[in-house]
Amino acid sequence: MDFKFTDKEQAFHDELTDFLIAELPARWADHPVQWPHDYAHSPYRDPKDMEVHESFIKKIAEKGWLTISWPKEYGGQGFNNMQQAIFDERMSYYRAPAGSSGSVGAGIVGPMLLRIGTKEQQAEFIPRIARGEITFWLGYSEPNAGSDLGAVRTTAIEDGDDLVLNGQKCWSSLAHKADYSWMIVRTDPDARKHQGCSFVIVDNKTPGVEMQPVINILGDHSFNEVFMTDARIPKNNLVGEKNKGFYHLMQALDFERITLVGIGGFKRMFEEIIDYVKTNKRNGKLLSEIPSVRYKLAEIATNIEIGYMLFWRTAEMLDRGEDPNVESSSLKVATTELARDMAEVAMEILGPYGQLTESSEWSPIRALVSRGFLESISATIGAGTSEIMRNIIAQRGLGLPRV
Repeated sequence: MDFKFTDKEQAFHDELTDFLIAELPARWADHPVQWPHDYAHSPYRDPKDMEVHESFIKKIAEKGWLTISWPKEYGGQGFNNMQQAIFDERMSYYRAPAGSSGSVGAGIVGPMLLRIGTKEQQAEFIPRIARGEITFWLGYSEPNAGSDLGAVRTTAIEDGDDLVLNGQKCWSSLAHKADYSWMIVRTDPDARKHQGCSFVIVDNKTPGVEMQPVINILGDHSFNEVFMTDARIPKNNLVGEKNKGFYHLMQALDFERITLVGIGGFKRMFEEIIDYVKTNKRNGKLLSEIPSVRYKLAEIATNIEIGYMLFWRTAEMLDRGEDPNVESSSLKVATTELARDMAEVAMEILGPYGQLTESSEWSPIRALVSRGFLESISATIGAGTSEIMRNIIAQRGLGLPRV
């Protein structure tokens, strides 16, 4: 493996870095309230931040960077997957506004539509995703279907030119702020559970679609319960082959596990922790001089490098036309458990101060540690639990039997 970027990739890395420094407000990265690989999607505290977010997204879309690895005829730049990975890394390092619902559209729905969508679906949705005009939420989890999405019970039954939806989705991240759902439903209730599912696109404004907020452990509205009661959508909103949705889902989950990593955010957060231990003392001694602190931080630094290597490795495999199913699972389990472990280490280092919330002027590192400690466990569950990821690695990567 070549551990260096090509000249073209390095040039894009440098161009993007210069753009982010020039276009983001001064010290923008110093005030967000999200831990790396954060599923809580905490809202901006200052309304002006949302204005920055929306303005910045437009600038990114105008440069064609929201969809840089897409073909040019679909609004992309025709860049390779390594350049897409560079974009994701730089954006997350600078904590640039991107929005996970935007990532769902550009990082999951768009690529899937390019692979399995009809020409009509591509014409309707792809240009608007590329311009940042519409956003999506993932309609996967249900009360009895989480790790095993083949157990979904939300039905979509044909009635004339429509599909009639009935059922419930839960843990629907930012569904209340998105425009459409990328939803897995059961189109053949009598089929075996992995053989009767399909993908559909559902407009949030569809009559019969109702959302109820779920307040997360941090006190923010990021999740939702979504109910479908005789909600009618056109049959041409069915994406891919009917009753083959579970197999499409496996590919979509690979995109999710790669797209939503935010690997640069780990390095940025770690740098803040390092700055803290270099400038704060315990019992008259700098934290950076305490052996137990040094050893724990060295381990976290090592795991960040492992995450980066898996990240670049996955992008390289995509550029070679290979299926990174095992590698994306390795990346997912490594980075989500890193988010949890880094929060636990930071909490130990900060001691009682780590428990302070953002309401306290004495809270170190803008109370990110207390938020990360509470929230990071959810990252090991979303997009497939760590246990599921290890089963994938064992069975598909190592050829071990199913147990």
